[in-house]
Amino acid sequence: MWVALARCGASVSRASADDIRGYGLTQAQFAVLDVLYHKGPLPLRALGRKLLVTSGNVTFVADQLEKAALLRRRRQADDRRVIHACLTAKGEALMARIFPLHAERMRAVASVLSPAEQARLATLLKKWGKAVRRTP
Repeated sequence: MWVALARCGASVSRASADDIRGYGLTQAQFAVLDVLYHKGPLPLRALGRKLLVTSGNVTFVADQLEKAALLRRRRQADDRRVIHACLTAKGEALMARIFPLHAERMRAVASVLSPAEQARLATLLKKWGKAVRRTP
């Protein structure tokens, strides 16, 4: 079961990465843009927690996205130690254009499973993941 899950995950990840690369982004860059697009501005630390990456990784990706004018950072007014990441107008426009295309690609990748199978698989994976997190 574990091997099947690992192989499936690798195949799906490869399909996603190939699609994202077509937009001139890395998976990490797309992930940051995706979270900000759907959740709005977030402190870099919270962004890292959502993406399950270190603060150093978030900083590195934020640097890249800032150079591309897709993201900007701003300090929180009441606590200057907290730095928020926000999409720029260019970043917002890019995600508005490419997110639906990527979502459609990923729907196509999953279409081998019926909607009921997809829902069941999602439920089982969530159940398994939560159980593993609770296990010492």
